[in-house]
Amino acid sequence: MTEAQVYSVPDAWQKTAYVDSTRYYEMYEASIASPDVFWGEHGHRIDWIKPYTKVKNTSFTGDVSIRWYEDGTLNACANCVDRHLASRGDKVALTPRPDRIHRFDSDGKAMHG
Repeated sequence: MTEAQVYSVPDAWQKTAYVDSTRYYEMYEASIASPDVFWGEHGHRIDWIKPYTKVKNTSFTGDVSIRWYEDGTLNACANCVDRHLASRGDKVALTPRPDRIHRFDSDGKAMHG
């Protein structure tokens, strides 16, 4: 087994991060204490075609069943690309990966058509 490596977060990234470590642990505790409330609030961060009314439906006995937002309907592409076109359409939508043969350096509006 290989030893885990820990990388320091650059200061510039820390300043623009959505959460710091203190806020992360606060959010984690809230997610454990009241998952329906916590994930119900965070479920509103994306756009739904048909909004959900049930946050989670879980059963850990017998055949394990875990369902999140099961009665809602969303469009992943609309959430990942389309809703960002107006404010971020001129920014690079896909960043190149040196370990891949194909490179994508196009902005969102060009890719969207």
